[in-house]
Amino acid sequence: MNRYTIIVALLVLCSACVKDIEQQRPQRPSTPEIIIPEGSTEGEIIIKFHPEMESILDQTMTRSAGEATRSGIPSTDEVLDILKAYSFERVFPVDPRSEERTRQAGLHLWYIVRFDPDENLASAYQRLSELGEVDKLQCNRPIARAYNPTATPHFISCAEADSRATTRATEWPFNDPEIYRQWCYKNDGTADFGQEWAGVVAGCDADCIEAWQMCTGHEDIIVAVFDEAVMWSHPDLRDNIWVNEGEELHAGRDADGNGYVDDKYGYNFVRNTAVTSWTSNGSTGHGTHVAGTIAAVNDNGIGCAGIAGGGNSSKGVKIMTCQLFDGMNSASLAAEARAMKYAADNGAVIMQCSWGYHSAKSNPIMGYVIGPATEEEWAAIYPLEKEAIDYFVHNAGSPNGVIDGGLAIFASGNEYAAQSSFPAAYSKCISVAAVAADYTPASYSNYGSEVWLSAPGGDMEYYGVPGQEDDLYDEDGVLKQQGSIFSTLVINGVAGYGYYEGTSMACPHVSGVAALGLAYAKQQHRHFTAEEYKQLLYDTARDIDSYFTGEKLYHMHHTSPGATPMKMNLEDYRGKMGRLVDAGALLKAIDGSGRDMRIPNIYIAIGTTTTLDLGDYVSSDVATASVGNEAIATVALQGDSLTIEAKSTGQTALTVACADGSNHHATITVREGANDNGWL
Repeated sequence: MNRYTIIVALLVLCSACVKDIEQQRPQRPSTPEIIIPEGSTEGEIIIKFHPEMESILDQTMTRSAGEATRSGIPSTDEVLDILKAYSFERVFPVDPRSEERTRQAGLHLWYIVRFDPDENLASAYQRLSELGEVDKLQCNRPIARAYNPTATPHFISCAEADSRATTRATEWPFNDPEIYRQWCYKNDGTADFGQEWAGVVAGCDADCIEAWQMCTGHEDIIVAVFDEAVMWSHPDLRDNIWVNEGEELHAGRDADGNGYVDDKYGYNFVRNTAVTSWTSNGSTGHGTHVAGTIAAVNDNGIGCAGIAGGGNSSKGVKIMTCQLFDGMNSASLAAEARAMKYAADNGAVIMQCSWGYHSAKSNPIMGYVIGPATEEEWAAIYPLEKEAIDYFVHNAGSPNGVIDGGLAIFASGNEYAAQSSFPAAYSKCISVAAVAADYTPASYSNYGSEVWLSAPGGDMEYYGVPGQEDDLYDEDGVLKQQGSIFSTLVINGVAGYGYYEGTSMACPHVSGVAALGLAYAKQQHRHFTAEEYKQLLYDTARDIDSYFTGEKLYHMHHTSPGATPMKMNLEDYRGKMGRLVDAGALLKAIDGSGRDMRIPNIYIAIGTTTTLDLGDYVSSDVATASVGNEAIATVALQGDSLTIEAKSTGQTALTVACADGSNHHATITVREGANDNGWL
């Protein structure tokens, strides 16, 4: 080989080495057009760093005990100095129980920077976007309601509801006196007037009666309500409220170590406190109304019913409050993301979200701020929100439980628009549109190919009398509202009931049906992935396109003297309202879907014990339980309760024999230390 050849070879080798080094180094992102969403908070930017920065960031947070002003990364800190930054903190607090999967999802790399609000936000965003160690950026701002917070609900106090109960409720399977108002569960063609009425078609409902013959709920299923606070002391909800055992309000300590102090009934992510409030100035009771549709307590002799509220000696599903709206105030995008992770890490498997951005096809003349038009646009502007939803969808539930993953269920929006809003339109979410009581689309409902399911939502612009208020009364003098949704409510701190309408009301019908189906799957020891269950919800729902013929007349702003008559071409809605959710069909399909639940593998530390309820995994009585090597672990069986005691490191087989002749197997692994000294 001559000298020239050697030199060329060395140059090629050096070039390859440089290229290899460049590939390993965090690459400076290309600088896209900077978009600062309207309403973004001055002096705040959310940053996601490249994984290579992990150790530096961890060291900084350790030294500062979680409260820092700088990152420890020299180039980033130069910019933070220029911006006069005064706070640098991790978006998601450390929860030792879920930190491993938090890091696998990359959520530990998200930080929020607070700096001098007089600094130009776009300029600050530009400076940070040019840093090679920065992966993604997002502005922070308050989220917005998808409903009108100034709307006056039609309210009935608890005392009035109980004293004015009628005999019509005896036609229903539960003894809740106001249940007859809930046509959305069983529509007999009268929509609570007790007489035939134009614009009402029997059968346009969520088909709850058939489903309730099979299941009414199960306390192990948790639905996180992202909304105003749910009144956890409401007499028709309190027995179905999720309680974080071990935590106490006002105790001033984080008893379970999840990063949230005193979170006994959920958390107020608006004010960063465990005190969830439904009495702040401007509170509408919206979250309590949503929660009642899902899980108002059934068969308790008071008020109304919930789709998965229990009854017939069964307990209902549990409602977890993740408060995003408090009076006139809203949670920030960073706090919203925390709420999504909180729900997944604390046992929720359904995320009920009756809020979102305005549709990209909403009319700005009507005062709407146009939202993202595509999934790519939404993900580019709100990457943290997308990753938080992804975390919930992938990490809620359990591979050993009834569902592996979670369901993110969103209202499609109320802007009369031909496209769902985001995040509802995200392909991993379930977008819900609203129908009136005759299978026609609700006049206000957003629709489009992104919509997955429809459910009853009410439509007073269709049913109301133009130019008149909706205060209608039945023969007993009790307030009613033809064709709207009746549920639990709280106004000015007073518990009661009332009517609302909107995709906000359609959405909890889907959440309630989904929760009821999971409750039945739990009883039948069936297991689903989140994607399998989402598809089953769709497949068992009813095709309603055949009802979309001709025109539908409604009156926009119908209570005002100048109510505007409008016509909908119903054929425009075909293929754009999804399918009508059907509880009965869903429950009947569960038996032949998914797979049998399996006893999970056990991971346990030496010298510790853990208890497993085998009744959660097998459908027959347990006869015996044994292990292959009692030098590693021993087991003791009492009924369906299996206690495992770890003796020495190693693995041994667990065999559970049932009375029906079936055998179930799992592996017990004993280690020097397990993640939580229990089973995974």
